[in-house]
Amino acid sequence: MIINRNSVNNSDTIKVSLTNNKHSRNSQNYQPGQWLWFGLGVAGIALLSAATGALLAVSLTSKPLMQTSLSADEAAVFDGNRISGSGLGFSELTRPVNILVMGMSVLTSDVRYSSEKTQKLGYLSQLNSFDGLADVILLLRFDPQNKKLVVLSIPRDTRVLIEGYGMKKINSANREGGPALTARTVSNLLNGVTIDRYVRINVLGVGKLINALGGIIVNVPKDMKYQDNSQHLYINLKAGRQHLNGNQALQLLRYRRDALGDIGRIQRQQIVMRALIEQSLNPVTLTRLPQILNVIKENIDTNLTLEEILTLLGFGARTDRSNMQMLMLPGYFSNPREYNASYWLPKHRKIPAMMSWYFRSESNKIPQITHPETLKIAIQNQTGSKNINFRPLIERLQKAGYSRIYFAKSFGLPLGMTRIVAQQGDRNSAKLVRNTLQLGEVRVESTGNLNSDVSIQVGQDYLE
Repeated sequence: MIINRNSVNNSDTIKVSLTNNKHSRNSQNYQPGQWLWFGLGVAGIALLSAATGALLAVSLTSKPLMQTSLSADEAAVFDGNRISGSGLGFSELTRPVNILVMGMSVLTSDVRYSSEKTQKLGYLSQLNSFDGLADVILLLRFDPQNKKLVVLSIPRDTRVLIEGYGMKKINSANREGGPALTARTVSNLLNGVTIDRYVRINVLGVGKLINALGGIIVNVPKDMKYQDNSQHLYINLKAGRQHLNGNQALQLLRYRRDALGDIGRIQRQQIVMRALIEQSLNPVTLTRLPQILNVIKENIDTNLTLEEILTLLGFGARTDRSNMQMLMLPGYFSNPREYNASYWLPKHRKIPAMMSWYFRSESNKIPQITHPETLKIAIQNQTGSKNINFRPLIERLQKAGYSRIYFAKSFGLPLGMTRIVAQQGDRNSAKLVRNTLQLGEVRVESTGNLNSDVSIQVGQDYLE
């Protein structure tokens, strides 16, 4: 059993250490002024049912909502086959679909020219553009066969081979070759996974979309304060459950002044996405449909048609929360002495299993369960109390064969129910941990400890 004894939070028989401190040096390499996450929009508008889409059939178009043009070779990168039924069944998703989503944050400094008006502002303003670096890259899988929605976050600093440009950060693929080159790069990284469609959205559209949804209710995990006068970026949020408008939600998602930098931001993004999904079935939101669709049409570049968008939204609305799984590309921070830049280095040996489980037709197959003695189990105190006796929990894990156990820093606010987080996507191993403890709920997401295979976020139910 591996337990660090440099005490931080728990003063009982076993004391903990913060396992993430060794990554704090990486936070200096991230600038908090560039952010975007279209996954917010997808989750937020996933309240639309297929029936609602059918009412809008008269206004549908089969023309892609593209604001750029692709050559024949570029268009061939994507699988253009039909994804939905025909006639009255147009809103029924007929096959699994993988959607590449890119979030763009383009400043005046990122382009060769600036308008006279922008120059007079005296600061770096956001441009409504889809060129430049992709600050956020997601791969979404809508799977009607298994009734699942899977979201894979790919850190923008992931070191990859970009065809024609060598080893670079993956976010530069869009700047060099647009959505087609990004899709090829992502496919090569993820063992040749097929990409059916792409979506790009600019940061200026995200706030509008959240406002069109009527805002969001979310637990802000901690106080967040930061200002960057060069971009007129001002972040000032208090911890706790609250209603956020579009601007406030962007503050939450643009903040990354913590030990994990951009990886910590991805964790907060997943928290917000899940909160959006849980709220999305509010019937009041249906009355906002016209505004939502207008924002979509005016602020995204995609080779999806409006008909296909409504089909995907309808599927999202009918997908059970427990079947919405959020992953992050397995990897680790580079050593600053090894490279001239800060990278997220993929763990290539773990990618094939993740893709087989979640992004291929055989994803309904049961993955091989990792032996308990090889799993790294992190325990995070999310009870809101100190001096908690975790020895009974540890002894139960040891008895079941788990030996690589350690304590990690808590993440966010106290939890009512314990969460067993499949940090690396291994849902079945997380289920076994849950069955061993007879406590909590299993979640496939990346909000646990970065170095763990499974994170046990101990909630207040442990005290009962």
